[in-house]
Amino acid sequence: MLDQRAAKKQRKARPAPDAMADGAESAAALSRKTLPEELRLQLADEIVRGVLGPGMALDETELARRFGVSRTPVREAIRLLAASGLVEARPHRGAVVARPGAERIVGMFEALKELEALCSGLAAERMTGTERHELERVHDDLAALVRAGDPQRYYEINLKFHVVIYAGSHNEYLAELTEATRARIAPFSRAQFRTLGRLAKSHIEHQTVIEAILRGDRDGAVAAMREHIETVREAYVDYSDSV
Repeated sequence: MLDQRAAKKQRKARPAPDAMADGAESAAALSRKTLPEELRLQLADEIVRGVLGPGMALDETELARRFGVSRTPVREAIRLLAASGLVEARPHRGAVVARPGAERIVGMFEALKELEALCSGLAAERMTGTERHELERVHDDLAALVRAGDPQRYYEINLKFHVVIYAGSHNEYLAELTEATRARIAPFSRAQFRTLGRLAKSHIEHQTVIEAILRGDRDGAVAAMREHIETVREAYVDYSDSV
């Protein structure tokens, strides 16, 4: 009788087949969520550098074979690229590289500059002590990456730096809008980190933003972030001209 009760408890403790399947699907979903982003970054870099030229077709099957993945993450990566204006998705005809014009890129940077500045100004007034410590910690992590000369990792942590500021504005809608705009312009802002000495300069610009936020200087934070994003745009232009 005791053995039967133990067996019954063991059966109850085991995850149901459906639950196990759901867990596997969740893990697979997470993988699918990150892989398209990795593919997007790789393709965006090749487009910005001119390896994939304007008008060049992006064949899903060929790209899937090249990267050793299924067509699903490739399709999602192309969709993300289209959102940035780097790719033109043509219904029933596939996608082609469609590098946006200079006026379009300038407009995207102008929008990002004002959104980031607004977030920074509000963060100067609203950031909690914990959020301020987190901002300083991320800034220190970026300093280590400047010394290591790692532009790819710097780009990744740089995004976290800005997201901490968005959260510190304590305006959820503004944070979402700013993050979405940054995602659209990411291929161009990422490219400027290849400019010689850009990592160190970026870190110095961040320091000016942080100092204004920590002293609660809304106007100073707004001005510092505006200047930072404008410098990012100029650095991208320099990089684009060089390639």
